[in-house]
Amino acid sequence: MQAMSDAHQFDVIIVGSGAAGLTAALVLAERARVLVLSKGSLDAGSTSWAQGGIAAVLDAGDTFEDHIRDTMVAGAGLNRRETVEFVIEHAPQAIQRLIDLGVPFNTEEGALHLTREGGHSHRRIVHVDDATGWAVQTALLKAASENPNITMRENMVGIDLIRDRNAVDPEGGQAVWGVYALDSEKGGVEALTAKATILAAGGAGRTYLFSTAPRGATGDGIAMAWRAGCRVSNMEFMQFHPTCLYNLEVKNFLITEAVRGEGGILKLPPEAGPEAGKRFMPEFDERLELAPRDIVARAIDHEIKRLGLDYVHLDISHREPEFVREHFPTIYERLLGLGIDMTKEPIPVVPAQHYTCGGIRVDLDGRTDLPGLYAIGECSESGLHGANRLASNSLLECFVFGDSSARDILSRLDTAPAPPQIRPWDESRVTAADEEVVIKQNWTEIRRFMWNYVGIVRTDKRMERAANRIRLLLEEVDEYYGNFRVTKDLIELRNLLKTADLIVRSARKRKESRGLHYNADYPQADAVARDTILVP
Repeated sequence: MQAMSDAHQFDVIIVGSGAAGLTAALVLAERARVLVLSKGSLDAGSTSWAQGGIAAVLDAGDTFEDHIRDTMVAGAGLNRRETVEFVIEHAPQAIQRLIDLGVPFNTEEGALHLTREGGHSHRRIVHVDDATGWAVQTALLKAASENPNITMRENMVGIDLIRDRNAVDPEGGQAVWGVYALDSEKGGVEALTAKATILAAGGAGRTYLFSTAPRGATGDGIAMAWRAGCRVSNMEFMQFHPTCLYNLEVKNFLITEAVRGEGGILKLPPEAGPEAGKRFMPEFDERLELAPRDIVARAIDHEIKRLGLDYVHLDISHREPEFVREHFPTIYERLLGLGIDMTKEPIPVVPAQHYTCGGIRVDLDGRTDLPGLYAIGECSESGLHGANRLASNSLLECFVFGDSSARDILSRLDTAPAPPQIRPWDESRVTAADEEVVIKQNWTEIRRFMWNYVGIVRTDKRMERAANRIRLLLEEVDEYYGNFRVTKDLIELRNLLKTADLIVRSARKRKESRGLHYNADYPQADAVARDTILVP
């Protein structure tokens, strides 16, 4: 058997080209040859979609301790304090690195302009208008594309991690040596090897019918790590963003938290009859529209179900038109194109899945349970978010853990062994799929029952129904996967289903309500906060 070509061997492979993956790549490229894999185009992940901004203590009246406390309060006591301190104390230097890369953050009188979002006690969100993620992604991609030590490949779909057992002469170890990936443009599966592998593959939002996540957020990294033998924790904590635009033609358009931060009010629409125009958040929380996301999402869900509505209204039309246009230019233009002038009328909104707080369990260097494997960003569970992510802490986590994981890898690179000779992907016993409709049908079914049974409000009975459906589908998809050649859709379906299984198993284990997990059968929180840890 021939040795693998240099084109398939790198020092580090990164699965994912968003904020976490590219941050790690740029640090690693100081001394390492890095391959970055993107499932679609390089800018198709969640980073580009992030409207709000990045949280950091930069204001004279703010303190690390205040940001730590706000994060812990939002996380309902489930955060790991050492992680929270680590991330928040490294936030200012993460912002400075982005400024050095050319990210054009908004300024006011020579200083960074800071906005405020729900759950924050101070103005501490740096932003680029209302399209921060796009500006960050653009700057990171530019820097990575100009770096000779970074190779980036689009349309590469990770299938499974390469482990010791995939070696030509396996020795029974647990190490990870790279990834088998499908080139979805040219066809064919490649075995890509490296001394270290980083999963920066994003979240699992597309497990749900309504989601603000991009099409590719199918839990790939989480499912791959689970199959390889990593523990997964706190998967029941799915964050639902309270305010996604309700429009039958436009899916997944988020109305940023900052609209409420700058004075937006939630009201009942005309369909509410005599209650039309009523501001309802005072009945749910003294922090009103600036309560943490789980509380606002449940309040909206409650009103929608109570009155049989399709949506509620978010109204910022009482602010000066120039202020609204200046602060939210992207949202203003997009809504105007749909016939909604947010300076004069309210915006119809509905909650939608927004962020995966659980994931692959990692330490402060992003290390997983398996030697050579790291996980960073939304696919990981670092302890930062706990039972509910505080607004604008997500991009921050990507930058801090992208840096820390890269530095840990660099500290070990010179002494790390080279990958063993790996067996190529075996397609000798499979044929081309005969019924693509099977994949589409199962995909739709999973997203619908997850929304109905394991959504914003859950019960034991609903979750049992979801578990029964998943059991049948796992058998069906496993059989299908074993008989047919892999395609992007089949890989995503397999991962989506496994992620749904992990969410339901985690949710059924938690016999309380905490943060994002609300079970109507157990409405109170336990006295002691405990992680839900699943072991393969």
